[in-house]
Amino acid sequence: MEVKEIDFTRYSSIRIGAKTAVFVIERHDVGAEFVEYQPHTFTSKLPSYSCHNKVQILNNLTLHVPLACSLLNFVDLASCVRYKNDTLYVIGRANNLLVSPNVSNLAMLGESFNYISDIGEYIEMGASVNSLQAFLYFKKYDIRGLEFLKDLPGVVGALCNMNAGMKDYEIKDTLAQLNINGQWIDVEHLGLHYRGRDSKGIIFAARFHKQQGFRKALLHSFSAMRKFHPHKPSCGSCFKNPPNNYAGRLLESVGLKGFAIRDIAFSTSHANFLVNLGHANFDDAIALIGLAKERVYEHFGIMLECEVKICK
Repeated sequence: MEVKEIDFTRYSSIRIGAKTAVFVIERHDVGAEFVEYQPHTFTSKLPSYSCHNKVQILNNLTLHVPLACSLLNFVDLASCVRYKNDTLYVIGRANNLLVSPNVSNLAMLGESFNYISDIGEYIEMGASVNSLQAFLYFKKYDIRGLEFLKDLPGVVGALCNMNAGMKDYEIKDTLAQLNINGQWIDVEHLGLHYRGRDSKGIIFAARFHKQQGFRKALLHSFSAMRKFHPHKPSCGSCFKNPPNNYAGRLLESVGLKGFAIRDIAFSTSHANFLVNLGHANFDDAIALIGLAKERVYEHFGIMLECEVKICK
């Protein structure tokens, strides 16, 4: 399995971390191959379409992972896999990730998982397809359900892992199945909920319902939602919204909107966004997250739960 060095001060959206060795998992590492999909119902397939950024476009082919051929051992842990004597934590493209400079045993899926396949009743996407590629494909072929991805960074695997969404729109609403640890699992058994999932294992691919009618009218509202998002390096929403409340409102209420510890701060434009003011470091970010949890709990009795994933 290939190992490459990634500089998280450039690679992660918040620009915090260090140069770190990361394992890159490709299809051949897990013995994966494309096989002909056997549909339950026949639906005419879409014509070939060349999407940008090197996504592979397929017709009627689906990902098959014969577990006996894998170099990896799949385990019942969230986003983890065993390789030799190590447990590797699989990340996406570090858009909602805070990475310690001392972290080790990270892995990511490579470009061989960057594919889109029309399999008749579903559109199947590899976990490495990025959000813009997915959005453009659905827009091109007048398919509804992923309109919010235009304004939401990430890759399909990570977006499904956290059940990403904007306001009332979530990825689980369009999702049909996930390939987890080589097995296709129906959405009702995935345990998807607000910004997370209860099921364990590595997501290799996803299948989405193919429903005609791309909702162009929603695009303006999605862009408007991001109008107040900060333009500085950020990991996106730091905390999940508590039931019937908003993390940003709670943080602002305890005086943390715009509050900084050296070069890490909660944004002045949106209190729930952790931003890098220039040369922020991991320890200060952890300290600010801890302070926020403490203040909100003291004032409101609510324990905030991190939406950002922390890799120590």
